[in-house]
Amino acid sequence: MIPATRAELARLIDHTLLKPEAAQAQIDRLCDECLEHRFFAACVNPVWVAHCAARLADSETVVAGVAGFPLGASTTESKAYEALTAVDDGAAEVDMVINLGALVAGDRAAVTRDIAEVVASVKHADPAALVKVILESRVLTHEQIALGCACAAEAQADFVKTSTGFHPAGGATVEHVALLKKHAAPLRVKAAGGIRDLATALAMLEAGADRLGLSASVAVLTAYGAA
Repeated sequence: MIPATRAELARLIDHTLLKPEAAQAQIDRLCDECLEHRFFAACVNPVWVAHCAARLADSETVVAGVAGFPLGASTTESKAYEALTAVDDGAAEVDMVINLGALVAGDRAAVTRDIAEVVASVKHADPAALVKVILESRVLTHEQIALGCACAAEAQADFVKTSTGFHPAGGATVEHVALLKKHAAPLRVKAAGGIRDLATALAMLEAGADRLGLSASVAVLTAYGAA
């Protein structure tokens, strides 16, 4: 659904900085932009979660951490611990990367267990915290996308997400957002990776995205016009 105002669009955006070279000054600027524009979340690497949670305390912006990022090839136990630590540090959401190799191989049990243990760890720390499952959709077939959605739903995650934005195959596409919306219900859909302008952002929302992960959040919001 297309938001009616710029303020409504801001509440659909996870303002994101996941570059490994990001320094504190850049993270602080991200937080300041979240406070100014009232983005839904600040999405950062684990090392910055506590810092962002402190800076954004008592604001409308929550902190989203990541687990198993960006490869998804960590052990399930390490992903679960990373997710738990993020919540303990103040994250209200955790974006985890799926076991991509297991998904490509069609190993439903392994993929589901990987997600479920992260979900259990997060919900034990905070029942209200949300888990988003990153599928890396550009490297998957339609059948593998459908399987990933089924595994995320079975594991009781809250969202499926298109991409990390770090894979050389690329990020979100309108087609894949529509596939996630079709196969993941009742889970919500986050589109992320390569969304750099307003037209692309709105196309993702029209295709069924409930949330957008953007690093170009301010530019996209500015292009939308006045609230």
